[in-house]
Amino acid sequence: MKPIKIITFIAFLASIISIACGLILDLEYSEKLIGFGVVGLFLVVFPLFSYYRWKDKDVKDYMLTKENLDKMRKNQSDSKQ
Repeated sequence: MKPIKIITFIAFLASIISIACGLILDLEYSEKLIGFGVVGLFLVVFPLFSYYRWKDKDVKDYMLTKENLDKMRKNQSDSKQ
């Protein structure tokens, strides 16, 4: 497994466990546990996951350029025939 994938998975588990502990346990800092879990998900896990999934992709394949629109129209007309 790739290191970035392992780090992302560990950060995800830590965030989920933090949120669950904050919800289940009756501690004076339960709300902080929930908050740190949510912050961990949005500021650590989501950017790492996005980087891992998009690092080898070409952004131009997902943009609506004239060439891509022409390809979509051609594919749509071919599928109707």
